[in-house]
Amino acid sequence: MQQTSLKHQLKTLTTPIFIEIALIMLLGAIDTVMLSKLPENSDNAVAAVGLDNQLINLVFLIYQFISMGAAIVCAQYIGAGLKKRLVQVVGIAVIINFLLGLTISGILYFNAESFLRLMGLREELMPEGLIYLKITGSLSFFQAVSLAFSASLRSADLAKYPMRITVIVNILNILGNYTLIFGHFGMPALGVEGAAISTAASRFISMILLMIVHTKKHIKSFPKEYFMPFPWQELKKILKIGIPAAGEELSYCSSQVVITYFINKLGNQALATRTFCANAIMFVNLFCVSIVQGGDILVGHLVGQDKNVAAYKMGNYIFKRALLITIIVSLSLALSGKYILSFLTENQDIIRVGTIIFFIDVILSIGRVANIFAVGTLRSTGDAIFPVTIGILFQWIVAVGVSYVLGIPLGFGLIGMWCGFALDENLRGIILVRRWHSKKWQGKNLV
Repeated sequence: MQQTSLKHQLKTLTTPIFIEIALIMLLGAIDTVMLSKLPENSDNAVAAVGLDNQLINLVFLIYQFISMGAAIVCAQYIGAGLKKRLVQVVGIAVIINFLLGLTISGILYFNAESFLRLMGLREELMPEGLIYLKITGSLSFFQAVSLAFSASLRSADLAKYPMRITVIVNILNILGNYTLIFGHFGMPALGVEGAAISTAASRFISMILLMIVHTKKHIKSFPKEYFMPFPWQELKKILKIGIPAAGEELSYCSSQVVITYFINKLGNQALATRTFCANAIMFVNLFCVSIVQGGDILVGHLVGQDKNVAAYKMGNYIFKRALLITIIVSLSLALSGKYILSFLTENQDIIRVGTIIFFIDVILSIGRVANIFAVGTLRSTGDAIFPVTIGILFQWIVAVGVSYVLGIPLGFGLIGMWCGFALDENLRGIILVRRWHSKKWQGKNLV
């Protein structure tokens, strides 16, 4: 009976998480698609914004490390019925993300050009890249605060509210892009600058709505006495999960920035191809990510109740479901990839290389599912150190090292690099799934 109830809970959690993450991804992907329809230099605009979003995604991962740690601690506290500690953890997460967001936003605004030159952005792409990064980067702290509130709502099985807000925000972003990129309703045609303004404004609206819903539906207030004296023990627990989680995520995203630098050396066409493919593949990952994130909340609740056998069975069910669905979706993308790319660009070389990459990604997706599952689920039990160690080791030796050798010295280009990515994901996946089955995570819970 409990297993049936948990599977039902997984479905009710996964659907809103799926929609929310899909629509968050769309905030960047919509910019790419709509900019690809510019009458002039559309591929250059896509390439510049694609490289910018590599850096923005890295920043969002920095913001997430507190949110991820807080979500796992909250899930275990909810399972154990510790309400005061729950309020303390959420309050700490909001405060830290706000301060961290303001700091990083300032750094991005004043050092935007330096970052883009460090990443090797070509001079002809610099005007578009600079304006997009200055606007979205300097206002990125909106996303930092939003992530804290969204993580808190999800941990309390209230994922439907962030989903609904994200629906609203994406509609506003599409309207904003249509108005400001192309110059409708009496507004000037701003191109890349218009896309950046629309995206930043959408993230601001999302933050305000999440704050309102969080107050009404989850935690109505944060009493001063809960934070006087400051609950350092709760901060320590957040960091115990958050820092290793951030280490693994930052390592991955940093390695992707380095890889993007190498791809940039192959030329604007390779960079544009990578941007188109990465945006499409994000939605393949989405199925796995949403199932695992929903499942991690349930695993956290079970671990908080000291039900390790049920947590293990739940984890295995999550992995099988995520793997099956991802393979089906990944294969569907490969078979339809030529038509999708033809809609986005008329460049036949981009279409040809991109289609091959989609087929390679079918193999890559098997390892990716294993990684997403094992890293997230091990983390939800409190076992956070092992995944980050394996992640850093393989991401830099295999993902960066092997892909560079295959792509540039051996001359296989972007296709060779994608083969290196596939090798990295599958090797890491095998090791981390074995860690899950070893059950060495038992006894590492935070309650």
